[in-house]
Amino acid sequence: MLDQPATAPKPNPLYPPHPLPEGAKPTTVPMRYLPQLSLAERDRRWDQLRKRMVLARMDALLFLGNDIYWDMGIANIRYVFHVASKIALYGAFFIDQPPIVWNSVAHMNRPFNFLHSTQQWTDDIRAFRGLSEITAELRGYGLERSRIGLVGYSSTIQTIPTFIHGEIEALKKELPQAELVDASWVLEQMRLVKSEEEIGMLRKAGLIARKVVDAMVAKARPGVTEAELFAEMIRTQIANGGEPNIFNLLASGPIDHPPTELWHLLHGLDQPQVPSMRPLADNDIVVAEWHTKYGGYLAHTEYTVYVGKKAPQPLKDIFEVCLESLDVSKEVLKAGNTLRQAWEAIRKPCQRAGFDFVELGFHAMGLGSPEFPTVIYLPGYGANALNGHKIGDFVLEEGMAFGNNIDIFDPKWKPDVGCMYSDFMIVRKNGAECLVNTPRELAETG
Repeated sequence: MLDQPATAPKPNPLYPPHPLPEGAKPTTVPMRYLPQLSLAERDRRWDQLRKRMVLARMDALLFLGNDIYWDMGIANIRYVFHVASKIALYGAFFIDQPPIVWNSVAHMNRPFNFLHSTQQWTDDIRAFRGLSEITAELRGYGLERSRIGLVGYSSTIQTIPTFIHGEIEALKKELPQAELVDASWVLEQMRLVKSEEEIGMLRKAGLIARKVVDAMVAKARPGVTEAELFAEMIRTQIANGGEPNIFNLLASGPIDHPPTELWHLLHGLDQPQVPSMRPLADNDIVVAEWHTKYGGYLAHTEYTVYVGKKAPQPLKDIFEVCLESLDVSKEVLKAGNTLRQAWEAIRKPCQRAGFDFVELGFHAMGLGSPEFPTVIYLPGYGANALNGHKIGDFVLEEGMAFGNNIDIFDPKWKPDVGCMYSDFMIVRKNGAECLVNTPRELAETG
């Protein structure tokens, strides 16, 4: 017989007695100013999730949140519970019981946990005091010998579900007779096709993304530092209702430089490589890829700015091929086409021009990025999860959401300077719906 876990000591009270007025309840005013999804959307998701749990023989799901990859580690928690927090976020979901969320430390729960004021989906929200309290709750439901699905986060980059090793070991110790299985894939599958309410969130994120494009063009002037440009792009997101989200892969530098001095101007850079205090100058180029987050939903945008009055013709030629690829994307990202049909058509303009690319394709997005399916590399190159390996015959469905990755250069001109360009597209029956409406011309800011 397996050893039973030792009885856990009784936890401390959260804080000293704190009397509240009789009948006092958390305010609901913030809900007027924060993105909300309907209870009908909640019921749809919970029904679909419970059906999958039954088919997978899972009696409960335990959601283990973390802030990996720009907070995408809580994407599945947001999808099911409609809550978000960077401080200790966990959830339990049952087939026949209301769900429970555990969040944050004692002082963040006084006089109540503010998640009660941000949404209507989840009522039972408790302070997080360790996994022992969560496993005790599962045992209280008689689940100590059950099949329990563990939900972390996975994507086409984070291909192994993200769990903290110590937490998994603790769960095994606390629930030695339970069968703990990965269930992250269940949520990844559910998020594959977006509902119209989700697309509404993405549409608002796209509107903010267009404002960021305009801010980028207006700010990119000689003498402005990379840091000032970067900050204005982030400020624009937040000031227009977007969540603070510092995913901005940006790079800048001179188009003309010694051929033996390589610059990284084919694609943007990660933080803290940028932003720097380097001032922009005439004949610079700025390339960027960023995610604008609204209600947790991410809209993807890429754009290129030339700092100066008249961009060199080779750069304009590259941008025209980017534009042609984008237009093809709108035509082929439609329900019924296969992924292979889409990526092959999108790449033809680049092939005809004799150009090359860093990424040329599309990646799915929603509460996470890149979601499945993603195809940005040539077959046989890079990670198989990103080059279309074995998924060419998968058929596009209406409601899938994709950010374009169009990062093209002309190696005959310069091997380290190119253009980045995209919109954000929803797969529809007769072609894609664009949510950002990225400008159709190369920005010249001189």
